Amino acid sequence: MAAIIKKELRTYFTTLTGYAFLGFFVLITGYFFVSQNIAGASMDYSETLIGTMIMFLILVPVLTMRLFAEEARQKTDQLLYTSPLRVTDIVVGKFIAASLLFLIGLAITMIFPFILSKYGELNVKGTVGVVTGYFLMGCCLISVGLFISVLTDNQIVAAAGTFAALFLLLMMDNIAANAPITRLSSAVFVAVLILAVLIVLYSGTKSIAGTLVSGVLCYLLLFAAYMLFPALFDSTITRLLGWLSVLNRFQNFYLGVFGLSDVVYYVTFAAAFLYLTVSVIEKRRWS
Repeated sequence: MAAIIKKELRTYFTTLTGYAFLGFFVLITGYFFVSQNIAGASMDYSETLIGTMIMFLILVPVLTMRLFAEEARQKTDQLLYTSPLRVTDIVVGKFIAASLLFLIGLAITMIFPFILSKYGELNVKGTVGVVTGYFLMGCCLISVGLFISVLTDNQIVAAAGTFAALFLLLMMDNIAANAPITRLSSAVFVAVLILAVLIVLYSGTKSIAGTLVSGVLCYLLLFAAYMLFPALFDSTITRLLGWLSVLNRFQNFYLGVFGLSDVVYYVTFAAAFLYLTVSVIEKRRWS
């Protein structure tokens, strides 16, 4: 895994990608720092980070689009997949390298709250909390970009797909607020979610019988719940989308609430997309 991390970091810094990422990240963060904290005479660095979240839509696709897509285009992925390295090590290594580059950019921008601390009383605990949440959310979005990169051999397609996926994730709260609240629509939504889980289950186990049995049991339970406890389906879509929202979890860090459940959510979210990435590669490796 260490070899993969070194290789990816070397690639970032022997091409313009790493320098462009760091330069743009620091530049935009500096702009929001000046407008929010300096011009606005505010000691709350959280506002600066919230303003920079729009950068994720551009920077994460740039950071992840080549991780697998470029190797697939150059056919070097075959050499990588037939190496003694485990697929999990390859995927996690690439993820850690991208996350480290993001962390480097975030570390550079820590000069801004340091400047604030010289001219007033900085809420150190709140700043550490919001920066931690910001980093964890960024890692989650990087895992999404990594997964989309493995689905194509075209970097432009990978970047566009990542942009679309991140846009939906960042707009999840707005989507949830406008989602239908009827019980029937909620039941249909849950049925679609079950189908998605079954597809993931089959891709990982390749067991038709096991997937079918699991599917029948899940849909029977769904039908029984809908008939016996219909109140459970009141505004289910809104509640589920709100629970899945990465921004909703970040809100707790922004408010200074450092909850273990939010950390576990972000770690689980990233691990799920890394698992999906590994599953896609394993399927190709053995086909």
